[in-house]
This record gives sequence, structure tokens and C-alpha cells, in this order.
Amino acid sequence: MSEGVKMKDFFLQLKEKFLKPVDEDSGAGESYVEVGPTVSKEDKSKVSVRPFVMEEFEDIKEVLDVLREGSTIALVNIKPLKDKDLVELKRAISKLRKTCEAIDGDIAGFGEDYVVAVPYFARIHRQGMGAKEE
Repeated sequence: MSEGVKMKDFFLQLKEKFLKPVDEDSGAGESYVEVGPTVSKEDKSKVSVRPFVMEEFEDIKEVLDVLREGSTIALVNIKPLKDKDLVELKRAISKLRKTCEAIDGDIAGFGEDYVVAVPYFARIHRQGMGAKEE
């Protein structure tokens, strides 16, 4: 039997199942169609702002993963790692910066204890030091 005939039979059977009226009194021959979770277009287009706390260098992995997915803005509290080990902090920030460059994102310090990292669709506003305000 060819592939085309098998598919045609499958679709005909499927069509019959959907067009067959449902008899609510009859419990015999019950069948169901399993439907997986659906992700609406609206949910895909939403942006998440997610806080992270960096206590060890290994904590950077989760931040990098969500940035690569492309729909999360990461607010990273670096104070615990800064207080613990400056060398590891510099290493983590370097890795975060390289990832942001690779995904065409942006990264900036936010106060003394935070770093903000955004994916490709966002830019972080920076006030120029020599810029005149009008």
C-alpha cells in the first residue's frame, strides 16, 4: 500500500471522527483526542524581566541560557559574588558580555550591585557623560 493511500485513509477516518455526532447517553465506544499544551502567539511575544542572584561563577549558566532563548531581560544581583571573589565576578561578567555580543544583545551596570543584560530586541539607555541636557 502506498504512502498516499495510507494518509488518505487516515484523514478520512479522522474526518469521520470529527463529523460523527456525539451521543451523550452512550458510554460505549468512548474515545478521545489528546491535545498537548498550546502556546499562543501572545505568550511567545511577551518579554519577561527576571531577577538573578550571582553567588558563584556557576550561577551565570542559567542567566546565559535565558538570554539565548531571546525573550528575557536579566537583572543580575552581583553583590554576593562581588563580596566573595572579585576574580570570579570579572570572569562571569566577561562571559555575560561575550554572550550578549554573540546574540546582539546589550549589557550595562545598574548601580553598584546589579548588571542588566538584554537580548537583541532591546537596548539599554546610557546617558552620555559629556551630553548637554536641554
